[in-house]
Formats: sequence, C-alpha cells, structure tokens
Amino acid sequence: MTTDISCRDTDPADHAELTEPPPLQRGSEYAALSREMKQSGLLKRRPGYYSVKVGGNLLLLAAGWTAFALIGQSWWQLLTAAFLAVMFTQTGFIGHDAGHHQIAASKRVNNLLGRVHADLLIGLSYGWWISKHNRHHSHPNHVDRDPDIADGAIAFTQDHARVRRGAYAWLARHQAWLFFPMLLLEGLALHVAGVRALLDRTGTATSRRTKLAEAGLLATHLGGYLAALFLVLSPVQAVCFLAVHQGLFGLYMGCSFAPNHKGMTVFAKDAKIDFLRRQVLTSRNIRGHRFTDFALGGLNYQIEHHLFPSMPRPSLRQAQELVRSFCARHGIAYHETGLFNSYAQVLRHLHAVGGPLRPELEY
Repeated sequence: MTTDISCRDTDPADHAELTEPPPLQRGSEYAALSREMKQSGLLKRRPGYYSVKVGGNLLLLAAGWTAFALIGQSWWQLLTAAFLAVMFTQTGFIGHDAGHHQIAASKRVNNLLGRVHADLLIGLSYGWWISKHNRHHSHPNHVDRDPDIADGAIAFTQDHARVRRGAYAWLARHQAWLFFPMLLLEGLALHVAGVRALLDRTGTATSRRTKLAEAGLLATHLGGYLAALFLVLSPVQAVCFLAVHQGLFGLYMGCSFAPNHKGMTVFAKDAKIDFLRRQVLTSRNIRGHRFTDFALGGLNYQIEHHLFPSMPRPSLRQAQELVRSFCARHGIAYHETGLFNSYAQVLRHLHAVGGPLRPELEY
C-alpha cells in the first residue's frame, strides 16, 4: 500500500494489485480533518441549491414525457429515449444525495425524496440500494465486505478470476473488452436486483411494510412506463424505445460510477486500516469543471464524498482543496485524473485481473 503523495494522473493498477463516518477519536487525523470541515461551514445543508436542482430536474423529466406524448408514433422517439436516459440518471443522482441525507435535515424527508425519485420516477428499489450502498461506503474495495467488488459478471480480483470455469472464465478473460458493452445491461440489472430484494420475505414487520410501500411505487412506475410505451408507439417501436432508453440509462449510470474505485487499492479480507486511509486510498477523483460536476452528479469528488457522505453536493468542489492539502501534509496518496484516463485505468485493471486465465500470454 503506497503512502506517496500523488495528485495527478496516477494509475494505482501499475503498482498495486451510506453510512456515516465512525465516531471521532480525539487527536486522530480524521478528527482533525473533520474540525477543518466544520469550521469551513461546508457540511451545512444547501436548501436553496436543492430546491432549484430538484425542481429543475422534475421539469425536464416532465418535459421529456410531454414530448413523448406529443410526438406520438414516430421513430423520432428514439431521441426522446436518449434524452430520458439522461434524465433518469440525473434523477438517480438526486436519489443518491437523498440517500446520504445531503438534501434535508430530516431523515424522513430525505427518505421520501429518495423513494419518489428512485422507486416512482425511475423504477429502482431505494431500500435495496441503500442497504448495498451503505455496505460499500463502510468498506470500499475491501474483499468480501464491499458488495461492489463481489464476484459477479465482472471479476474484480484475480482470486475471483482464478476459480472461474467455462463461460464465466471466458467472460473474465475478455472483460476489459466487454466492460462498456455490458454496461448497456446495467439498467436492467438494477431493476431486477431491486425487485428480487423486495420479493424477499425476511425481515421485521416494519421492514416488510416498507417493502410493500416500495413495491407499490415500483408497480406504479412499471405499469405507467409500459402502458405509455405500448399505447403511444407501435409494438416494434415500443421495444426499440425500451432498449435504447434502458441501455443508455445503464451505460450513463455505469460510466458515472465506474471511475470511482475500480482499479484503486484493494484491501484483503483481514486487512486493518483506519477510516481516513480506507476512504482516500480506495477512491479516485475526476478532474474537470462545472459541466463535469453536473454530468457525474458530484461523484467526480469521490474522495471528499466518501470522507463526508452527508456533505451537500455543491460543497464538494470547495472541500477538495482542504482534503487535498490535508493529505499532502500527512503523506497520504490522493488520486485525481481526467475522465478518459480513469476509464483507461479501469480497463487496465480489469485486463490484469483476467491475467491468470490467459497463461498463453504470460511471459
């Protein structure tokens, strides 16, 4: 694990294989950084920003569906599908912010906003995502603890790749080439995973009631979505619209989350690491401007977001300088690169993970 300070275009793959932060320990490095953040005022809620953000997003989403109704049965609707894919992802970013309690001081208000944006507006299970995302935030890139690097369609560690056989082994060998095409199925995978979680009958009576409420919102979304498509469009057009819309939604969502941790330091199952380094060393920031902030939903400030998950999105840009300076003073590697270089790092990592399944290419 490196502790060299590295603030520009570093590739950890070249030299390394919604939860709140823990209680502060007086005198710890994270406690010192937290005091700086509190004194800066960057942890304060930004109700004005989110009022405009949520309102503007809802208007654009409504405009997209209005255009869909007005255009009617036409192949031009594929452009509407592309626009709505962008808006679904932007709506997902707002659900993400609500899940981290960035928007309102009230947990109930945040959860309400999260369920409306996730379950009702885009058809993703908010409860399932919160559970999964909290575990990720607690132990990013930690083997057997972070669900985002669990063995699945993509192998994220060589240990996972080595035990694969048959079609799964072939997939791991070629996963660097297949990664972006596979993201076209990510939207569908998210929908299916959420529905499967809601069908699980385990849990307390309260959790089952919450699942029932979520199921009602998801059913409303799915019923309205399919009814709109097949009532307005011809059957063939409806199927093409669904494929383009959900495919681009998954691609945009996947491309927004992919640069954050893939290819960064991975901790072994029994590794012990303090909260500050656990979050910083496993995260990658994306350099850019205001448009980058908008396009990636603030996820380009992944280090700051992981250190202070309840920090409002518009405060992350200012927080970056404080965190970067703090890491420099304490000799903690801070990784930041451009968007396209981040994708290159991700693909190199995925290619290296599949290495044990390509013995004929090893020297």
